[in-house]
Amino acid sequence: MRMMTTAILSVTLAGFVATSGHAGLRDERDITAGLLAIAVADKIRRSCDDVSGRLWVARSYLNGLKAIARERGYSEAEIDAHVNSSENKAEMRKMRNAYYKSKGASNLDHPSLCRLAREEVAAQTQAGKFLKVK
Repeated sequence: MRMMTTAILSVTLAGFVATSGHAGLRDERDITAGLLAIAVADKIRRSCDDVSGRLWVARSYLNGLKAIARERGYSEAEIDAHVNSSENKAEMRKMRNAYYKSKGASNLDHPSLCRLAREEVAAQTQAGKFLKVK
């Protein structure tokens, strides 16, 4: 069940952070910030043996972001187009890696990500709320 949940979350996250030709959803700063927090935590949990993801918390948060998009008038088709674009997947990775760099970590340096995980959890950041240090 855990692997299925992990797979579902990863696929959903990877898709939802994508952007379509529709600039509107991409420009929703709070949604983008929320997606960035999920992306930060997702990479960390996959990189660190002593960190696990709070997958149900992240999934619930992601569903909340989708609900916000719908409340703001975005159609399911627009959200799906946003989900299926590869352009923003690359952009979200760039944003995620820039966040790591700003915190003295690197996506290529697993020990630095594990250190960052402990800091994020201790500071109770949004990304930290999606992580659990074992």
